[in-house]
Amino acid sequence: MATNGNDISANGAASETQPHSNGVPVRPQQFTFSPGPTMEDIRRMQAEFTDERDWNQFHQPRNLLLAMVGEVGEVSELFQWRGEVAEGLPDWTEPEREQLAHELSDVLIYLLELAEKCRVDLPQAVLRKMALNRLKYPASKVHGSAKKYTEYKD
Repeated sequence: MATNGNDISANGAASETQPHSNGVPVRPQQFTFSPGPTMEDIRRMQAEFTDERDWNQFHQPRNLLLAMVGEVGEVSELFQWRGEVAEGLPDWTEPEREQLAHELSDVLIYLLELAEKCRVDLPQAVLRKMALNRLKYPASKVHGSAKKYTEYKD
């Protein structure tokens, strides 16, 4: 089977292979998250944080959504004007990486709190959504293409 130089990992993410000095492609070290805290751990920590400050009165779904969108905007600002950014952010300084970690954490915290307030079991919802995506985007039809599922012909 011919490839375009990309391998698909077990989680569905593409990772470019790099040629080794002997010409054999070598896969870069695959990134993984640490085993903890879990989404539930983070949800619980944020709930305690919010309760201790009596902020639940402000944390209604609409407010959480708008706060999350604001944080996504802050992530966007970090990428703005940089052009394409290589995986792993090799050209970023350590303070820039740390700022990105802070902003992505804010997005995740608001996302988990929004899911809690809307009573969405996010891990289970992700599993269901991934199953739907597999049906919409069968690998045999979409391999190597970025078209939307409505553009594929049977």
